[in-house]
Amino acid sequence: MEIAVLFKVVPDDQDIQVKADRTLDFSKAKPKVSEYDLNAIEEAAQLAAANPGSKVVAITVGPKSIDDSKLKKNVLARGVDELVMVADDSLDGLDAYATAAALAKAVESAGSFDVLLAGDGSADNYAQQVPVQLACVMGLPVVTAATKVDVDGAAATIERTLEDAVETVRVALPAVVAVTPDIALPRIPGMKDILAAGKKPAAITAEQAPVACATEVVSCLAPESADRKLVVLDAKADGAIDEFAAALKAAL
Repeated sequence: MEIAVLFKVVPDDQDIQVKADRTLDFSKAKPKVSEYDLNAIEEAAQLAAANPGSKVVAITVGPKSIDDSKLKKNVLARGVDELVMVADDSLDGLDAYATAAALAKAVESAGSFDVLLAGDGSADNYAQQVPVQLACVMGLPVVTAATKVDVDGAAATIERTLEDAVETVRVALPAVVAVTPDIALPRIPGMKDILAAGKKPAAITAEQAPVACATEVVSCLAPESADRKLVVLDAKADGAIDEFAAALKAAL
């Protein structure tokens, strides 16, 4: 079975700085794999292990900064057999529509796949649109909110955990499957995995034609900081609990 796992490279939020005008400074933020996509990568590795002879190819698109040696080894050390990366500054700041279009081209150039796994959203925008729009571009069925995936021949049985129900669906392959973080706990690569990652194939290419976005970001600002009210209540005082509950309700 051929498995593609799609992931996004995002700036490490611990290194993002907020300027005085509330704009965000990403200059010191190192690239990392989106947290939600780590779950998808782990599920891809486990699915391959459950189906002997399977191959996992990790695919991503983005600006040149994603071509980071440490990041590539981190991906390949997580049960991934091959890495396909399209790194070009024309792919910086893409919206969901353009990301799906760029990923579709990357997937088609990488080969033919039975299952395309992705996290249900990215750690930066969390639009939850890329898997759905990718399936639309490629003409494939899509299943979202997946918490369990079992492949049997030319079809997959998938559990979707919704707010008030657990739904089981069966979908013909190939298909796009967006998984939730609950599907699999990402592994911590060992030294042996990291050393082996350096010997695995990684294809790094540039975008040949710019992908147009369908939306435009007007502004991106950090929330306005609010001063603390510094209200201290004595729990022993009469009515303190009711006063606390009222103050909490008013703040929400």
